[in-house]
Amino acid sequence: MSFTARVKEEITTLAISETAKIALLSGFVRNNYQVIDKNFVISNENPVILNYIKDLLSSFEEVKYKVETFDNNNFSKNKLQALIIIRGLDFLEKTLCLKEDSVPKYLVELDDEIKGYLRGIFLSSASINDPKTSRYHLEFLINSDKEAVYVQKLLNNYDLNIKLLARDKGFMLYIKEADKISDFLKIIGTTKAVLYYEEIRVYRDKKNKTNRLNNCEQANMDRVLETALEQLKYIKILEDTKAVELLDDKTKEALEYRKKYQEASLKELSEIISLETGKKITKSGLNHRFRKIKELALKLHT
Repeated sequence: MSFTARVKEEITTLAISETAKIALLSGFVRNNYQVIDKNFVISNENPVILNYIKDLLSSFEEVKYKVETFDNNNFSKNKLQALIIIRGLDFLEKTLCLKEDSVPKYLVELDDEIKGYLRGIFLSSASINDPKTSRYHLEFLINSDKEAVYVQKLLNNYDLNIKLLARDKGFMLYIKEADKISDFLKIIGTTKAVLYYEEIRVYRDKKNKTNRLNNCEQANMDRVLETALEQLKYIKILEDTKAVELLDDKTKEALEYRKKYQEASLKELSEIISLETGKKITKSGLNHRFRKIKELALKLHT
């Protein structure tokens, strides 16, 4: 089961107030219904979601429907289940504000009603990537420009920084920030999804941090080796030209230690020399001696 399906099915198990039910149904149906051969049709591939919508509709005695199954035209092997409203359509349209260009304020006045509407939108129009297998991404695909702008406003009231993008067919609202996606899951009350999402997100963040540290460590090792090889190159020039005797004793000492400890960093080499000779030398002081070796080698090499 996809992560999107898991989140949606968790929504169907959550407690919800009576007014939030109406808001959820409005969010779902406004963005999901079709009129086919003069029939008002509400459909969904996921039978769990459709059964949930049926349960919510059952609270309206005025509304009757029948269930039919169709072939899915969206390149899916799953059959498309649909509810066809056979009585009470006028009541349903009025109650869910389906003919309104924008959602009336009274329908989503309270916080739980807003969250109910967002749950309905998510059930009908959203998908969310599994944090374990994909980049962080949450999106809503909405047909109406007014509805897309309205949903964006609702979501951004929670500081989710959701973006709106026009598509060939309709509009896409999307979030790519992991913390904002997690916040959205908290807002709609899907606790299990939040715990899973956060667990994977923390693991990925730690893994990425470890990889960055490993890469940084490897880069440092590469620089250390490059520096050491350069110093050994200049030492060889002095040895080949029998010019080592032109160096002072301290610089000769640095030369011998570099030959002995070819892969040591300057810091490590300074600590080794200090320990073995009993004479403290800093990394900076050691670097100064190798500059002398380089300058002399370059003079002799040109």
